[in-house]
Amino acid sequence: MLSPERIQALCESSRPKLEAMRAALRAHGSALVAFSGGVDSTFVLKVAVEELGERALALTALSASVAPEEADEARALAKRLGARHVVLGSNELANPQYAANPTNRCYFCKTELYDICEAQRKTLGLAVVLDGFNADDFKDHRPGHKAAREHQVVSPLAQAGLTKEEIRAWSQSLGLPTWDKPQMACLASRIPYGTAVTRDRLLQIAAAESELRKLGFRQFRVRYHQDVARLEVAAEEYERFLAADVRQKINTAFLALGFKFVALDLEPFRSGRMNDAAGIAKPGQSEGFALPVVG
Repeated sequence: MLSPERIQALCESSRPKLEAMRAALRAHGSALVAFSGGVDSTFVLKVAVEELGERALALTALSASVAPEEADEARALAKRLGARHVVLGSNELANPQYAANPTNRCYFCKTELYDICEAQRKTLGLAVVLDGFNADDFKDHRPGHKAAREHQVVSPLAQAGLTKEEIRAWSQSLGLPTWDKPQMACLASRIPYGTAVTRDRLLQIAAAESELRKLGFRQFRVRYHQDVARLEVAAEEYERFLAADVRQKINTAFLALGFKFVALDLEPFRSGRMNDAAGIAKPGQSEGFALPVVG
């Protein structure tokens, strides 16, 4: 959680970046925002609406890999921001390359997404497609960014050099409810690479995570391991598992969803656990890698 002092400092130091982003959006004249309702795409949409008004459009693609709560939140956020909003179905599961769940699974998902975005952009006569890729994302394993480059998607946050902390700080300053929203990823990211992604498995994971939200948990993942549901939760939420009634509610709910065993991971939640398990190195960990210069 960012302190008020830290938020103020981040906004002051990154103000030129935000102004550069605003100027770039105005120069485009119109834009379609690939909008998930997460921290980054919500911030992009907010600024795009402020700079472009009706010439900014949000597009949310729905599939089994998107939790129902996330879809509902995206609709509510777009309405709150006064943005034009289109919700369309996507069917990445129909692609055998995606369903096989290789380490570059996200590439096939994003290809489906940007195909949909590009078709809408052309139909509506908008100038560009925008995504929520930020400056920090260059430091992580992001195979979906290759699909963005292939589709000539513009990444205004990365171009301006805005980091995740700066985006959260500005989101708070601009009154966005997503400023402290936990990190989100598609439900397929809960399934180990090489284990097939299926609609039934995604629905099972979505239902299990919904049960945790009902109990008040904020930062967590339900990792799918066939009969076993492995729970990763934030360190600050561990103490809640000391209560027998909480453990019983979770166990009962997960067994009813078809899991046979429910396990609590002794390592607190952090992004990239599945990548680590697969031995995927982050950019910069291999010889000769250099971050792109942005901004």
